[in-house]
Amino acid sequence: MMDILVVEDNIELGGLLCDFLRSEDYSVTHCTDGESAIVAFVKDGAKLVILDIMLPGMDGFAVCTKIRETSHAPILMVSAKVEKDDKLSGLLLGADDYIEKPYDIDILLAKVKGIFTRRYHSDVFSDGFLKIDKSKRLVYKGAVPLEMTQKEYELLTLLVENAGKTLSKDFLFNRIWGLESFSEQQTLTVHIKWLRQKIEDNPKSPRHIITVWGVGYRYER
Repeated sequence: MMDILVVEDNIELGGLLCDFLRSEDYSVTHCTDGESAIVAFVKDGAKLVILDIMLPGMDGFAVCTKIRETSHAPILMVSAKVEKDDKLSGLLLGADDYIEKPYDIDILLAKVKGIFTRRYHSDVFSDGFLKIDKSKRLVYKGAVPLEMTQKEYELLTLLVENAGKTLSKDFLFNRIWGLESFSEQQTLTVHIKWLRQKIEDNPKSPRHIITVWGVGYRYER
């Protein structure tokens, strides 16, 4: 997963922003339109999306809406549209913050750093049922460590990070196995079954990894 997806149709401005972000040791991908941004996000994901509103074709509002269908990744909207209604629209669609153009690069970098500190400062997730130690790639059910394959760990972490959100089978498969994988989507079903056997008290009547028929799966705490 990349750190930051920059969606900016101004090639010069987008390139400059990417240079500043990379100088702060973030991994960055730059897209110049909404459609390619969605493709990049589905393929690689991102810990943060810096999203311009005025884009050719699919605008930033539509991109934000599409990302929010499957992800809680932070979205920082950046735009020359400074009207109150535009800001409200972005925030109501799920953006985490809104910064006006032209912006001070130091202010934007500070906002980015703040988002990463708040969202990703801890390597340990715990909801009282499961604990995931990302630094050690370990999963505990209560105090009991669980043995996980790499794919099981990645799939469970993705579900847990999006707790309460239904993730489609296509999204899960593409994120864990990749668009170019030779595996079949049935392998996702098999891995869900294995995870239930490890974390559920009654795998035949799961309370945490829920099937949403015809759509995908949802993790409930």
